[in-house]
Amino acid sequence: MEVGVILAHHLHGGHSGKVAFCDQDGFLSLSCGGTSSFIDSSNISWVPDSTYVTIGNTTTVDYIEGTSSSQLPVRFFPDSQARNCYRLPTKIVSSSLLVRTQFVYKNYDELGKPPAFSVSLGTAVTTTVNLTENDPWIEEFILPVNKDSLPLCFHSIPNGGFPAISYLEVRPLPQGAYNEGMEDFPNKLLRKSYRINCGDTNGSLRYPLDPYDRIWDADENFSPFHLSTGFAVKSTFNLSTLQDNPPMAVLQTARVLSRREELVYNFPLDNTGDYYIVLYFAGILPLSPTFDVLINGDVVQPNYTVKSGDVSALFFTQKEIKNLNITLKTISFNPMVNAIEVYEIVDVPPESSSTTVSALQVIQQSTGLDLGWQDDPCSPIPWNHINCEGSLVTSLELSNINLRSISPTFGDLLDLKTLDLHNTSLAGEIQNLGGLQRLEKLNLSFNQLTSFGSELEDLINLQILDMHNNRLQGMVPDSLGELKDLHLLNLEHNKLQGPLPQSLNRESLEVRTSGNLCLSFSTLTCNEFSINPSIETPQVTVFTKSKHKKGQNHLAVILGAVGGVALALFVISFSVFLYTRRKKTEATYTARSVSEMRNWNAAKVFSYKEIKVATNNFKEVIGRGSFGSVYLGKLPDGKLVAVKVRFDKTQLGVDSFFNEVSLLSQVRHQNLVSLEGFCHEAKQQILVYEYLPGGSLADNLYGSNSKRITLSWVRRLKIAVDAAKGLDYLHYGSEPRVIHRDVKSSNILLDTEMNAKVCDFGLSKQITQADATHVTTVVKGTAGYLDPEYYSTQQLTEKSDVYSFGVVLLELICGREPLSRSGTPDSFNLVLWAKPYLQAGAFEIVDESLKGSFDVESMRRAALIASRSVERDASRRPNIAAVLAELKESYSIQLSYLACGGLLN
Repeated sequence: MEVGVILAHHLHGGHSGKVAFCDQDGFLSLSCGGTSSFIDSSNISWVPDSTYVTIGNTTTVDYIEGTSSSQLPVRFFPDSQARNCYRLPTKIVSSSLLVRTQFVYKNYDELGKPPAFSVSLGTAVTTTVNLTENDPWIEEFILPVNKDSLPLCFHSIPNGGFPAISYLEVRPLPQGAYNEGMEDFPNKLLRKSYRINCGDTNGSLRYPLDPYDRIWDADENFSPFHLSTGFAVKSTFNLSTLQDNPPMAVLQTARVLSRREELVYNFPLDNTGDYYIVLYFAGILPLSPTFDVLINGDVVQPNYTVKSGDVSALFFTQKEIKNLNITLKTISFNPMVNAIEVYEIVDVPPESSSTTVSALQVIQQSTGLDLGWQDDPCSPIPWNHINCEGSLVTSLELSNINLRSISPTFGDLLDLKTLDLHNTSLAGEIQNLGGLQRLEKLNLSFNQLTSFGSELEDLINLQILDMHNNRLQGMVPDSLGELKDLHLLNLEHNKLQGPLPQSLNRESLEVRTSGNLCLSFSTLTCNEFSINPSIETPQVTVFTKSKHKKGQNHLAVILGAVGGVALALFVISFSVFLYTRRKKTEATYTARSVSEMRNWNAAKVFSYKEIKVATNNFKEVIGRGSFGSVYLGKLPDGKLVAVKVRFDKTQLGVDSFFNEVSLLSQVRHQNLVSLEGFCHEAKQQILVYEYLPGGSLADNLYGSNSKRITLSWVRRLKIAVDAAKGLDYLHYGSEPRVIHRDVKSSNILLDTEMNAKVCDFGLSKQITQADATHVTTVVKGTAGYLDPEYYSTQQLTEKSDVYSFGVVLLELICGREPLSRSGTPDSFNLVLWAKPYLQAGAFEIVDESLKGSFDVESMRRAALIASRSVERDASRRPNIAAVLAELKESYSIQLSYLACGGLLN
């Protein structure tokens, strides 16, 4: 016979978490579809949900339970195509949250068709709700949080009806709760299966008895219910050893075995999967029982002893189980257990890279349309117009919108395999696609493109290129023939002419050319006038005398044939001549370029073999970007270097490579990354820099904990001063002047002493004319940092660098990236969000990690110069020298503040 031990509920005796939550700190209780606030019988405050959701319709439904009746609010979502989401604020002290939802139908629409739909939290699809089986349906989840907001979304199932919800609750949990034993399950959340209060007979227990408002159900449904109360028990325990902080009231009841050898619980499970199990023990008996703990027949904890007066817990994970049996087998005295929790472990897909998400958000803004792109593009379900492989965005389809141009932002979508931009009003030259090395299908049809540009040849994995119905002119470039995987090239209905490159004439490639002026692999089929009007067709004279007419006709035919052959030979010879001359010109240009590079006083010209040895055959990658990869290398003298291997083999890429070697060979400054040398052979474009082990500023602000160095305000100011010195030298100290054109936090590197240096000069522009005010050039740069005036006018100035550096300053102040999908839509863009606050001296948006550690005047001066730097009108921005002067002053004030406070180390 089993013996249950019950004690009256004494909550307040020593519960370590009670003080922190006595006023429902962090509680969020939403009446979904409700119109007024109220306080329930547990003294919990409820508010309408309209602040946290912007879509859906509302109604009420009569609900009868037992002898009581009430009206429940309902919010339902008839738009089956959208992500129907609540945005839950999570910026609280706790590292984990409990989210509880109550879904209800109760025939609110009088159609008698209860819906079914799926539910997601963040990137994870957590469960499927079927209100045909249970109505209401309650779900509860526990998950870690590391962002300011969390999307809770409902996704329609075909023919499943409209998602509908009645109540939504968010509760902060103790620090570190439900983490123990989960080492083999990173990136997971927990879906509650059972939480039972063993030995209790008083029904469910929750707030205020549980300060975290977990619901603990009585265990009579899971175990024979024979109880005895003849034991002396302790009323309070020291709970400091339990991270999950179970409530005292739960620990003061227990199920205790008597006579039989085993105490058994059987739990039916919804799904076959991985489960997390917690068993709580409190020594409420005057003796200390010892027993084995078995799960599904296997001993998972032998000889476990519950000492009188102590509390403890056991944590287990079980993989791929479809039922759960928990058995406590007697060794000495009476096995006992106070509480049991069982959770299904739900996989949380990784988020897409912030670079990809920022790029997509900028693209959405450029379309002027609301594409519904919020949160993560791939999970829990892909955005409209997008397909993914895992967390990688591999397909983007934006047809039939007024895109007008392919912005540099497209170059950040490095994982794209399919890009469809047909009928998007594109004009001019194809550009900004050279970095999409994985692209396999590119559709640019039905636009007004006039030129192939120079970047298509760099799309080395391209299989399908569709450019029919454009305005492409001239000849098809030979470089397309270098795309070895290309099997369909559609050039129909353009204005192309001339012979097609023979490199495209292969069995594996289908080339479609109809609807052009004259486009063929054979020069004989084309009228030479259309190819080169300066070449006149030889004239053939035909004699028409009556005698010898037959012979004369034969002569005319012969002369015509000879003339045609001569014309064909001439055209072929001329084409070969032009091709050969072009190749010789390219070879001469390359040789001259390399020769010039050798005279630029770069520290060393490396051979490709030397590079392979230095990098141990490119073994350790320390960075990646749209340009290629960066590897750690070691020179023969033992010096560590960063080896950047560029994969952009287009002419633009070559120009960028030469540009960087040329520039860094001419400039020297302690706050500019120095060039150790370069390699340019066998089509390799490799740059060798000094190695800076501190990583980039971006790494230290946003990277993983293993890569981050804590950046205090004084350190951030020192980094800003160093970077500003480097830019000041480029703008005013070098001859000719240099505009960097890609200033961003990832292009500011740190050494071991936290000194900062500006790097990556591939996009930089030199101003050779002393009195020039700007350079007119195609827009290049990084989304979030681009000067809006430069973007709209294509006029690049030093003030464009000032704008980008101003964004970096905002990053240092606010501790967040220039473009972010967290928070509300009006906070996505750092400049637009932060500037009004900082101009007003409202420092609540300052990075949380800096609060209480900075001098207000120091922060004020830095904030104002940052705000002035990101003025939309370039004429209102200071030059970099003025920025540097203000930052030096701010730095000096902060140093004095730390010295006076005894905080400087």
